[in-house]
Amino acid sequence: MKCSVIILNWNGADMLRRYLPSVVKNTQRDDTEIVVADNGSTDNSLEVLATGFQTVKTMAFDKNYGFAEGYNLALAATESEYTVLLNSDVEVTTGWLDRLLDYMDSHPQVAACQPVIRSYKDRQRFEHAGAAGGKIDRLGYPYCRGRIMSFVAQDKGQYATSDLMFWASGACMCIRTQAYKENGGLDSDFFAHMEEIDLCWRLQSRGWKIACVTDSVVYHLGGGSLGYESPRKTFLNFRNNLLMLYKNLPENRLKSVMRWRWWLDYAAALHLLLTGKTANAKAVYDARKEYKRLVKQTSWQDKREENIKKAIVPEVSTIDNRSIIYDFYVKRIRE
Repeated sequence: MKCSVIILNWNGADMLRRYLPSVVKNTQRDDTEIVVADNGSTDNSLEVLATGFQTVKTMAFDKNYGFAEGYNLALAATESEYTVLLNSDVEVTTGWLDRLLDYMDSHPQVAACQPVIRSYKDRQRFEHAGAAGGKIDRLGYPYCRGRIMSFVAQDKGQYATSDLMFWASGACMCIRTQAYKENGGLDSDFFAHMEEIDLCWRLQSRGWKIACVTDSVVYHLGGGSLGYESPRKTFLNFRNNLLMLYKNLPENRLKSVMRWRWWLDYAAALHLLLTGKTANAKAVYDARKEYKRLVKQTSWQDKREENIKKAIVPEVSTIDNRSIIYDFYVKRIRE
C-alpha cells in the first residue's frame, strides 16, 4: 500500500458525516486506504461508519488514548509507505493527496509535509493550526506562515512557494511511516497539543527535513475537541511547549531559553488575569508547576538524554532567530 489516510475520531459522528465524504470523494487511489481509528467513542460514530462509509476501514480502540497515543496505535498496525494524519474536521480538495505524495516521492530527504491549511469558516483566510507551514522562534514559540499569535492572515498567494518548515501540522500531516516508527512517533505523554512539533524537531535533529506543499489545499474547522479559549487547551499548550523545549534544546541554549520563558509565561498569566480570564491564568500557573514536577522524573530525563544522543544536527536550521512576542507586541508585525 502506498498510503494510509488515518483519521482519529472521538465522539465525532457529526464531524464524520460532514467531512468524511470529501475525503472519500477526493482520495480515490487504488494504492491508498482511508482508515478511521476510533478512540473509544461513546456516541454512534461506529454505526455511522458501518452504515454510511463501507469503503472506509475502521479501527476501534477500547478507550480514548488521546491524540498522540491514538495515532501511535493506528500506525503500529500500518505498513503503508506513507501515512497521512488527518483531523476529522478537515475538508479536502481535488488532488490534495496526489500533490503531497508527488512531493514526498521527489524529495527523499523530507520526512513529513503538510498542505496549505485554510479556514473552513472563512475560506480565503489561513487556519490557525498550520496555515502555510509551521515555524518556531528562538524562544520556542510556534507560529506559522500566515499566522502569528492570534492574528491569521488572508491567503493572497503570498506563500505560493513550497518550502522547508520547522513543523507540519497534525491537522493534516503526510509522513513516511517508517520514519515515524523509527523515531518514536508522537510522544503519548503529551496527550494532545504540541506533539507534532516535538516529532518534527526530533526528526530534523536526526537529519530529516519538513516541508509545506503549497499546491495542495485543505480546509480545517479547528477547535473541534477543545475550544481555542479552553483552560484545558491553555494548560496543555503551555505545559507541552515547555516539555518540548526541555526534550530538544541543546545544552548550550536550554538554561537561557528557560529563563526567558519563566518571565514571559508569568507575564502571559498576568495578562490573562487582568483581562478576566482567571481560569486560563490559573492554567498557565498549573502548566508551569506540572512541568517542574515532570522534569524531575527519570523518564523525562531519559527522553532528553536520548534526543541529545541521537541528534546529528547540532542546531536545527529552521529555528528562526527572532522573537515573535517582541515582533507582535512591540513592532506590530502581523505576518
